[in-house]
Amino acid sequence: MASVVFDASAVLALLRNEPGADVVAQYIGDGLISAVNFQEVLKGLLRRGVPMDAALAMLDALHLDIRAHGRDDAIGAAELITPTQQFGSGLGDRTCMALAIAEGLPVLTADQEWAKIEVPGLKVLLAR
Repeated sequence: MASVVFDASAVLALLRNEPGADVVAQYIGDGLISAVNFQEVLKGLLRRGVPMDAALAMLDALHLDIRAHGRDDAIGAAELITPTQQFGSGLGDRTCMALAIAEGLPVLTADQEWAKIEVPGLKVLLAR
């Protein structure tokens, strides 16, 4: 069973060997990520010039449990707009948070603004 939900920023910090990569590495093989956040990670790698096949190989090596984003998930993410918008949280952020709340798991992020968000059921672990 997974112990954490990965935000795209955490996975990118690991793949780019940025500060916090060591913290993220502790959870590899033991976490979930939404399909929306998986797409954000792919986008981030592609923007840096990583070819799609190489990006997918990098992500496959992390053994992430990718979760679909369906109707109920979309509703849960939309409900987070009010308590998160002052912190600049977008679609991917709210999707990640909603998955973590629904699964009853903490979310691992490299975005320090998330520590300021107060939402019932949301536990934030900062990678840096």
